[in-house]
Amino acid sequence: MARRDEILDFAAALLDLDAIADYGPQGMQVEGAEEVTKVVCAVSSSRELFERAAAAGAQLVVVHHGLLWDNESRVIDTRVRARLQALFDADITLAAYHLALDAHPEIGNNALLARELGVAVEQPFAGIGVGGRLAQPLPVETFVGEIRSVVGTDPLVFEEGPATVERVAIVTGGGARYLRDAAREGYHLFLTGEPSEPALHDARELGIHFVAAGHYATERLGVQALAARIAERFELAWEFVELPNPV
Repeated sequence: MARRDEILDFAAALLDLDAIADYGPQGMQVEGAEEVTKVVCAVSSSRELFERAAAAGAQLVVVHHGLLWDNESRVIDTRVRARLQALFDADITLAAYHLALDAHPEIGNNALLARELGVAVEQPFAGIGVGGRLAQPLPVETFVGEIRSVVGTDPLVFEEGPATVERVAIVTGGGARYLRDAAREGYHLFLTGEPSEPALHDARELGIHFVAAGHYATERLGVQALAARIAERFELAWEFVELPNPV
């Protein structure tokens, strides 16, 4: 058993939350029980997640995508009310870690995905992403096959770059707007989660491969790594709730 606030302080320090401005509250978004024996983590907030966390006996839910966003209405509608009620009924604390978790050099979504793909990170890219290099150049079809295997999706691919890939930039989630930056910085392939309509012609005209492997699918690693760190530090049980999303 551990104190909720000690866990939240640990996560805040680990992710250096004050260093990155975000689009909503970082850390605790809904207050629940003061004592924690089990942590559930997932990519995104939903009523189904909170109900499953309650059934699993969790007192703390850690997500990448929280409930509260600066660009959303502050009206508590039917959807938000039901989500909050699920948390209130089970006395569960909800904590969300968005851009800070994307950007973390060890347990961040981008760093972990790069590691899984064999991309040696050389520098940050676009503030929250990473840029790096493969140990040896690979045919683009081979590297896309690696992405497919690691992420578990059939990605959207615009093969518009060189025949072999060595330099790779990664921004998980909704990072399509950084494609032109990747091209300007000399990367052969840009990997993100969601596509955008201009990406096809931008990739073709700039001579860079564009791969969109799914917003959800590319952001599964960080929250699991964070929950594992919390569980190890405080000797707690933890569980990842998989709620697949094709987007």
